[in-house]
Amino acid sequence: MSAADELFINMCRDIIENGYSTEGEKVRPKWEDGTYAYTLKRFGIVNRYDLAKEFPALTLRKTYIKSAVDEMLWIWQKKSNNVHDLHSHIWDAWADENGSIGKAYGYQMGVKHQYPEGLMDQVDRVIYDLKNNPYSRRIITNLYVHQDLHEMNLYPCAYSMTFNVTDGRLNGILNQRSQDVLAANNWNVVQYSVLIYMLAQVCDLKPGELVHVIADAHIYDRHIEIVKELIQRPVYPAPKFRLNPDIHDFYAFTTDDIVIEEYQTGPQIKNIPIAV
Repeated sequence: MSAADELFINMCRDIIENGYSTEGEKVRPKWEDGTYAYTLKRFGIVNRYDLAKEFPALTLRKTYIKSAVDEMLWIWQKKSNNVHDLHSHIWDAWADENGSIGKAYGYQMGVKHQYPEGLMDQVDRVIYDLKNNPYSRRIITNLYVHQDLHEMNLYPCAYSMTFNVTDGRLNGILNQRSQDVLAANNWNVVQYSVLIYMLAQVCDLKPGELVHVIADAHIYDRHIEIVKELIQRPVYPAPKFRLNPDIHDFYAFTTDDIVIEEYQTGPQIKNIPIAV
């Protein structure tokens, strides 16, 4: 069993057995048929993944790792808010007729600020500090910009990263206000794990821990039986993961620079209903 499987199973059991039901409350999300999407939820979930030990991909079912990384690079590398720059269609429901999701995600990453060292956006600042001030306690990104929220087609779910270097290892805390556990949990874990691997490589560091903090971790009502079946499945060892060692510029990475080996999983769950 991979550590990611164990954390996921324990989290799901906790939500199902001890979670709070929002049924009957005033909720925003709806299913495609127009009915309200209620959840079982737990507040303040914290999961820790030691990237020095293994790559945290679920084996209960397959996580499409390269697609997840493509979305991460869309935000962090391309700094785009247009779905036409993304190879998947997961953001289409929040895009306007031109493909824009508003002043969200990649848009915020690309906003430049004047520092004493020069004009930089958030990603450039992180890389600069990791190279020049690696033991700073101020290396933080933030997508939850209040003045722009009304121009975002979806408020950011995973909204901040705090980076910390300890003993030459790059650690990161991913803060998330809300998460659909079945649809998105391991997707986000994989994305930000790869981000840490990439930044560590280009900044001459080693990967450390990803700490994932979720304020509202929930399982939707139409997902509960799916999750119950999922967490009873057989599990397998974590896959092997490596990056192309020749890449030393964050902006040069592509999904082709990721190699995943020995990734054995249970069958994929198709057509998961998504509340919007």
